[in-house]
Amino acid sequence: MIVAFDQLKDYRKTVAMVDGAFDPLHHGHIEYFRAAAQQLDVPLLCNVASDRYVRTKHAPFLPEDHRAAIIDAIRFISYTHINQFDTETVLRELQPKYYVKGRDWEGRLPPEQERICTEQGIGIVYLDTVLDSSTRILNEIVKQLSQR
Repeated sequence: MIVAFDQLKDYRKTVAMVDGAFDPLHHGHIEYFRAAAQQLDVPLLCNVASDRYVRTKHAPFLPEDHRAAIIDAIRFISYTHINQFDTETVLRELQPKYYVKGRDWEGRLPPEQERICTEQGIGIVYLDTVLDSSTRILNEIVKQLSQR
């Protein structure tokens, strides 16, 4: 189920939040969702980055509404939210039971996110599920196209 920002408060302390751009979605993301669903005792809410945010990294491969619809169809995900703000705003509004990130974020999580989690009693969970990178995939596609 895709939820709007003003509905996030209805899920406070009852979900784990996974987040990212998922552009393109790859098998590492699926493993991230699977591991979070298996290891945690609550439903997963996936916070999907907006096209505006993705454009700061690269041109969107898929528009935000398509990425959200695809992620929402994945069995491990209970709720999907398109983030039109920033992660800090969503953390403050949602106040999930857990904030779940890949192990590659350990020691690199923005200090403001850590502070919000500490203040709100949000557990930070790092999963060792980093199998690939959307940036690497996109760079490989660009490289292949330039060699044609």
